[in-house]
Amino acid sequence: MSLKAVLFDFNGVIIKDGPIHIQLIDEILVQENLQPQRVQERQASLGKISTCGEQSHRAYVQNLLKNRGRLVTEEYMMQLLTRKAQAYVLELEKLEKLPLYSGIEDVIFQIRSRHLKLGLVSDALYPEIEIVLTSAKLAEYFSVIVSGNDISTSKPNPEGYLLAVDRLNQEYPELNLKPHECLVIEDTPVGIQAAKRAQMQVVGVANTYPFHMLQRQANWTIDYLIDLDLQRVQEVFSQKDVETIVPEC
Repeated sequence: MSLKAVLFDFNGVIIKDGPIHIQLIDEILVQENLQPQRVQERQASLGKISTCGEQSHRAYVQNLLKNRGRLVTEEYMMQLLTRKAQAYVLELEKLEKLPLYSGIEDVIFQIRSRHLKLGLVSDALYPEIEIVLTSAKLAEYFSVIVSGNDISTSKPNPEGYLLAVDRLNQEYPELNLKPHECLVIEDTPVGIQAAKRAQMQVVGVANTYPFHMLQRQANWTIDYLIDLDLQRVQEVFSQKDVETIVPEC
């Protein structure tokens, strides 16, 4: 078995934007004349914010509203999320430098130098992904982008990762890509679960959760993106019984 493609998560892997999302959610609550997030809610939001996207944020914001005695229609919820996505773009435009995770350019260079295909799979809405990749001059490297606009269920459902395989095969018919020929880079347990359910190997990067929590689920675990040893990963993929091997970088 060979490694043919690397699929990135977005929030928590490429960009460190959790504080921005927390701020924007607070702004929505205040605009709705409701109390901002409490300390315990902010702490509990760690993984939810990191896996941010239309589906996961809908549930998170709905829960915040419910806890404040406010029930809204699905249509109104989408208005709130669209408003938040628009505010996210404006916030990023104010920044002199995007809060990208260190090492992302080096990892992409490694992947491209080995002639592997790149894709991105996230529950985040497409406009949020587009502005980051364009501003960071990374958009040209990703052959396929699957966003929250493209899927009906969020992680840990594998829908997004399986859709990425389908789109890569449409883009490169000669690739004949199978899910088990993909490597995923994720930062949360739910993201790792989604990739595993899609029958993909996973690198867990400890940007959002502690190393030991990701180590229990990922095939490889690293502290930082720069620690990824893609040559070692490819060697493991080339072994016959790769599914039974759980090494670390």
